Amino acid sequence: MWAISGILSVVALIAWLEIPSLLRKGYRREVRAFLILLLLAAVLSIAKCLQIDMPNPIDWLLKLFSPLYKMVEQLL
Repeated sequence: MWAISGILSVVALIAWLEIPSLLRKGYRREVRAFLILLLLAAVLSIAKCLQIDMPNPIDWLLKLFSPLYKMVEQLL
């Protein structure tokens, strides 16, 4: 529970430090992108703290490209 509280505190601190300067400069789209990426990072960090199994993107890439690799390997 302390780890999750720490993650949320750090996320809030980062948002508190970064968002006002972005808004002052008129970077509305950047604020949206920043918040989406920050929330994604927070969710993944909390899931890691709760020891939830997450899929590995490398496995997806291997499944995607292995037929292509086999085809090219046969040509050589």
